[in-house]
Amino acid sequence: MAYLQVVAVAVVAVIAYMFMTSSQVKERKNVIDGNPDSEYDYIVIGAGSAGSVVSSRLAEDSGNKVLLLEAGGHFDESEEFQIPLKWPKAMRTKHDWAYFTEPQKSSSLGLNGTRGYWPRGKVLGGSSIMNCMQYTRGSPFDYDEWAAAGCTGWGYKDVLPYFMKSEDLQIDSLKKSPYHSTGGPIGISHSYVTDLNEKVLEAGKSLGYEITDYNGEDQRGFSIIQKFIRNGVRSSTGLEYIGKEKKKNLHVSLHSFVTKIDIQGKAAKGVCFIKNGRKLYAKARKEIVLSAGAVSSPKMLMLSGVGPKEQLKSFNIPVQADLPVGQNLQDHQMLFLFTNINKPLSITQSVEDSTWNKINYAIRGQGPLAMAGLDTSAFLHVDRSMEGRTYPDIQVIFWAYLFRDNIFNYNDKVAKEFLEHDPNQHGFTTDICTTRPFSKGQIKLKSSDPFDDPVIDSQYYTDKRDIDVMIGGIRVWEKLMETPVMAQLGASVNRMKLSMCSHLEFRSDAYWECIIRHLSVTEYHHSGTCKMGPADDPRSVVDPQLRVIGIRNLRVADASIFPNVTSGNINAPTIMIGEKAADLIRGKDTVSHLRRK
Repeated sequence: MAYLQVVAVAVVAVIAYMFMTSSQVKERKNVIDGNPDSEYDYIVIGAGSAGSVVSSRLAEDSGNKVLLLEAGGHFDESEEFQIPLKWPKAMRTKHDWAYFTEPQKSSSLGLNGTRGYWPRGKVLGGSSIMNCMQYTRGSPFDYDEWAAAGCTGWGYKDVLPYFMKSEDLQIDSLKKSPYHSTGGPIGISHSYVTDLNEKVLEAGKSLGYEITDYNGEDQRGFSIIQKFIRNGVRSSTGLEYIGKEKKKNLHVSLHSFVTKIDIQGKAAKGVCFIKNGRKLYAKARKEIVLSAGAVSSPKMLMLSGVGPKEQLKSFNIPVQADLPVGQNLQDHQMLFLFTNINKPLSITQSVEDSTWNKINYAIRGQGPLAMAGLDTSAFLHVDRSMEGRTYPDIQVIFWAYLFRDNIFNYNDKVAKEFLEHDPNQHGFTTDICTTRPFSKGQIKLKSSDPFDDPVIDSQYYTDKRDIDVMIGGIRVWEKLMETPVMAQLGASVNRMKLSMCSHLEFRSDAYWECIIRHLSVTEYHHSGTCKMGPADDPRSVVDPQLRVIGIRNLRVADASIFPNVTSGNINAPTIMIGEKAADLIRGKDTVSHLRRK
């Protein structure tokens, strides 16, 4: 009887939660049922972290008629999209583009076919629906470097107001900070934090690092992670910008696969796309905004005749503009380091499956299900004499569980040794990431067929300096594991003694390099492939107004325009780009009240 009562309570709670959260998203606001009209003022390609923002902001002007084209479906097609701890569930589904890199020689050695798996959101909200929800703006040095390289208007003081415009801060201790704001579309909170977080912060302090707000004045130090979560629900751009407010002048067309941008006389005229098996065309009276992401935006430009001329000619694509599209590919690599502990402080399988935790989440939006698994983050300099003088070298993320599922494409032998362990073993995962990789790859067309995935050559660790930075991060991790607070938890580095590199001395530089080259995977921060820069710079694809050089009425607004990848997670910078792009297009300054004097 007691069991039946628990089940009954759980069912009622789940129904209550579904009603509470789904009622605001099931209506499919702004989504059109049939085909789009034949003509719009603005057409935005891609409804991801930037595209949802751009289209929503353009539609704030009632005189603008805006079309948003998305190849995937709606975020209401899976309730797990909204549950933070379920973030991996969208991978390898119809909601994922599921790209793979070319086989690599300097990295990915422990992966199937030495190929990296790159999940990308194919859904309203894009990758903001399937990422790990860490809200990170990057270092002020990143943006000042952009401005110094000729990207006028993109310095830190220029972009900070756009971060603040999008933000609805839910963290009371930071609400008086001049670096944060409330009232924007995106909910930012700490959400649920495990007791393990306090131990990690204490370990960081014992090594002389400060506890800080990494989105405040100085990025360096240890921090509780700020997350794209509001009341236990993922705060994605699809939900917050598109799904909550009906705009009569905004048409969202789902399952609309764009095949080409129509360029005539050096001007973008319209968009060719396929929906419900039919070839369709929509004309843009004013502009087309390409927001398909760092993989698909360069692919779309090249299919439309904008790219390296020799490559386009090889596929008989008429050249509209000879530009270095697809070059400058950058991404953060991450390495997982596992640590077992002897205290019940982490999220195990039994914690995740707990009936009480499910009820707590369903009724209150709280508990372990309300987090993505991330607790603590640190931005650190390998050479501490550089603190305050430049951006941090490494980002360290502490996950409050041991990864068990092979969502990273490790080969069977590696997955068995590295990932298979007792699902109820308490422990945590330390994620070491480079913030500013030196290695750069490229994206090319595989053919002129729009249904063919592009060729992705990541070129991870082809520059030895990236290995040196990663080893520097591992040395910090080793010191953290030796702190008194970690010793009390029974922590050690020995869980990382693996057979694939056993021919080398454990913990030597050579050993760690072997581990790095075998086990590092993408941190999902692909960027830079439609580089922003001065119009007279031969390395630039778009100018600082985000206009495609040499083509009128066409802009790019997504992570592909990064001149250099920012220090840390890139979802927040991509949203910022969407906000700023909308102002550039509209010729408005909507953030004057947020500018720092």
